[in-house]
Amino acid sequence: MASSSAAVVTRFAPSPTGFLHLGGARTALFNWLYARHHGGKALLRIEDTDHKRSTQDAIDAILSGLDWLGLDYDAPPVFQSARAERHAEVARQLLDAGHAYRCYATPEELEAMREAQRAAKQPLRYDGRWRDRDPAEAPADAPFTVRLRTPADGETVIEDQVQGRVTVQNAEIDDYILLRADGTPTYMLAVVVDDHDMGVTHIIRGDDHLNNAFRQLPIIRAMDAIEGSWPDPVYAHIPLIHGTDGAKLSKRHGAVGVEAYRDELGVLPEALFNYLLRLGWGHGDREELTRDEAIALFDLAGVGKSPSRFDLKKLQHLNGHYIREADDQRLSALVAERLGDSADLALLEQAMPVLKPRARDLNELAEGAAFLFRQLPFPLDEKAAALLDQDARARLAAIHTRFAAQNDWTIDALEASLKEMAEELGLGLGKLAQPLRAALTGTTSSPGIFDVLILLGKEESLARIGAQAA
Repeated sequence: MASSSAAVVTRFAPSPTGFLHLGGARTALFNWLYARHHGGKALLRIEDTDHKRSTQDAIDAILSGLDWLGLDYDAPPVFQSARAERHAEVARQLLDAGHAYRCYATPEELEAMREAQRAAKQPLRYDGRWRDRDPAEAPADAPFTVRLRTPADGETVIEDQVQGRVTVQNAEIDDYILLRADGTPTYMLAVVVDDHDMGVTHIIRGDDHLNNAFRQLPIIRAMDAIEGSWPDPVYAHIPLIHGTDGAKLSKRHGAVGVEAYRDELGVLPEALFNYLLRLGWGHGDREELTRDEAIALFDLAGVGKSPSRFDLKKLQHLNGHYIREADDQRLSALVAERLGDSADLALLEQAMPVLKPRARDLNELAEGAAFLFRQLPFPLDEKAAALLDQDARARLAAIHTRFAAQNDWTIDALEASLKEMAEELGLGLGKLAQPLRAALTGTTSSPGIFDVLILLGKEESLARIGAQAA
């Protein structure tokens, strides 16, 4: 490790051009866990320099998603767009020290250069035409960019904490732009300066940024030569998340934004936290870990080198586990939001112990609870309606008479009464319970029928049975 545990500083640096996607959420989680595990700091930077595509709505969605997942940060977010002058200042330092130079190549010249490279089937890269030229050769007041003078010889080696040793020949890295002709800094420069100024020690990000590390290190090393105290960060590049078909996760695989799992799919934050944790990281055979256990156990050695595959069914299974574990009052409030004004929180909380064992998500929980708040007359679904033939409706009339005389409205008493009636009629209990469920709930699926009778109460139960009786 390049730094002591106490000095660990990680950062999550999303671009606010859209929602917080699952890959970004997992990167945020791994950074947060690594910092918490080592007693360090977790920081957040909003990389909003793309003014055309960055939006306040996206910033709000990212902050909301991180907060929902329970990822807190040790300082207010840094907004990259507010630091442009600092980025430019570093570019000028590099320029003054000879680690960067002015490039006066026009857009037309650069396009002609690329056309020639395409024709010769060569890699498209800047050819260094102004690297050693005297700026005095440029026309007076000609616009220029500032390019980094990257090492021309040798190689750069990164001991990546996930990928292992990775080597790139320096000749493969061209002299890229630090400052555009209008004086604005490029992403590559801004990231390096911000990481340094924020004191970031460990850069944990997707492996699609691995090439960027080899482009960013020359800036870091040049500034270290100028100022000192610009150490190389520790890198850990995490494999991307793939869909079940092995392709990179995208919209065609379904919802990819955190807010969609929260709002549309009814996933609990602790379930998504746990699922993302296990998506590319492991500790033995442990599948379900609490937040505290995750902090205690997480380290980069457990991150695999291969892409992980997103499995919605596995997430739903895990979500079902967390729904069964969740506090009934909390679940009732979440379900009430889905049911609207008709929902009675007290009744929902009373029903939750019999509703939640059947549900994999909040939508199923809300669907299962909907019967509690139906107003007569309400329609039956197709299967329920098919159950209520003439014989079934006649039995409902008999059940209504029997239950109307029932003074002890408890599960044990109601069950004993219905069993007794089934025996008297020479029927299996299901022949009475199934039409009773249809009349009470309008469906063929619900919690246990005696739980339903208790939750609805005697008056409402008799009204619903009577509405369907012959």
